Amino acid sequence: MKELLLHIFPRYVYKDELKITYTFCLGGLALSAFLLLVVSGVLLAFYYRPDPNGAFASILFIEEHVFLGRFLRDLHRLSSNVFLVLILLHALRVVLTGSFRFRTYNWCVGLFLMAAGVFAAYTGYALPMDQVGFWASKTGMTLLEAVPLGSWIGHVILPDGAGGALTLVRFYLLHAIILPLVIVALVSVHFYRIRKDGGLLPYL
Repeated sequence: MKELLLHIFPRYVYKDELKITYTFCLGGLALSAFLLLVVSGVLLAFYYRPDPNGAFASILFIEEHVFLGRFLRDLHRLSSNVFLVLILLHALRVVLTGSFRFRTYNWCVGLFLMAAGVFAAYTGYALPMDQVGFWASKTGMTLLEAVPLGSWIGHVILPDGAGGALTLVRFYLLHAIILPLVIVALVSVHFYRIRKDGGLLPYL
């Protein structure tokens, strides 16, 4: 198999790249977790109501009346955690191997990708409109006010405060549409740069 890949992709595939001990396939596993997030999220979106008075009731309906609803919600939450952990481990591997010194542009893309993933997970916490989601959004916006332009960003994202109708709609749009599209774009650029730079190994 190695010889076949080397024959078909001589420029982009190296024998050392096929050793799982080098990259641990963390980037590919993170992409797999993201695909699970997308699939489970689309299925959950059929029943979710982005309304303060109906959000939590829709979550209960999903868990109690939708076929495999509780499984889908648990899968979505678990995939989110796995996605973030894998991205963090991937970044740690890049730092420990020194790859970021050779591919600064792609390293920056990866950092933006990590930030988008964290923000997507954060917006998802507020969607059920339970106590955890309410206080998570309120605490997060309070911390945001400590950074430059944080107050302005907080006003844009939370126009009527934590738990408000407009705030929930904006969190839903960010979580379900905007941030996933941003992640897809960043992942595409990330993999394109890997291919353009000649594969996974920066030393060859």
